[in-house]
Amino acid sequence: MEALRRWMSLQVDLGNFDSREAVYGFALKMAFRAVILAFLFNIAVLPICYALGIMPLEVADAIKLSVAFSWLFGGAVSGALAIVTGHVIHELTVSRAEFERLSRTDMLSGLLNRRAFNAALAETGPGSSLAILDLDRFKSINDGHGHCAGDEVIKAVADILREVFGEQHLMARLGGEEFGVIIRGGGIGQRMGLVERARGLIEARAVVCENTAISTTVSAGMAEFEAGRRPESVYSAADRALYCAKANGRNRVVHEGEEAVLRFAPGGDIPPATRPLGLGDEPAPLVG
Repeated sequence: MEALRRWMSLQVDLGNFDSREAVYGFALKMAFRAVILAFLFNIAVLPICYALGIMPLEVADAIKLSVAFSWLFGGAVSGALAIVTGHVIHELTVSRAEFERLSRTDMLSGLLNRRAFNAALAETGPGSSLAILDLDRFKSINDGHGHCAGDEVIKAVADILREVFGEQHLMARLGGEEFGVIIRGGGIGQRMGLVERARGLIEARAVVCENTAISTTVSAGMAEFEAGRRPESVYSAADRALYCAKANGRNRVVHEGEEAVLRFAPGGDIPPATRPLGLGDEPAPLVG
């Protein structure tokens, strides 16, 4: 019985029902198995019918009739039911995929959200860079032009990131006016070049909102994924480089290996005017 149960069972994995072809394949398998079972059942019942004298047909005719009934009831009916069931599962699969996509997407920018970005961050290995980008003085845009204008700027920046980095790299809105990019492949110089190109386009392209052109710039900090280096360490280094970019005039890309960033390391010779929070004297907070 266990062997029969395993043979009859069809692995109903939602991932296998992402296309209409998969639905019809499922129905066909189910119909064939139902036909075989129905035929075997009829063959098993025939001797009993002959023993009871309730089978008026010859054996050959009875077998032919069993085959016909097996296809008619076992195949057609079960196949139709399987198609209906398969379509229901297909719709559930599509709905689940859409739900998963939405749960990983920032609704304003259309990029990944922080939850999805953190998951990708944990899976990224050597040969990649992390860039954290933060719009400069974004609060002044919201205060001066309204939050709708700020939303348009966020969407415009997201479009530029998609244009520059494409599908090969991973982009996310981390919250507010902050974005993250995991840049894969190439050399460090090439990866920095992509971030610099994005910075230049953001500076060059004004966003028009209600007949008003709104210009913005972005500061970026970069750090490298290396063997044995924890993702939290990479993120912290990129964030420190971003702080350095802000402290040194904004609208620039700073790599963690640059001398100015190394001075931000705990215990380093950090001028009080640019020392980050938590390291001795606290400077006035940087805005944007």
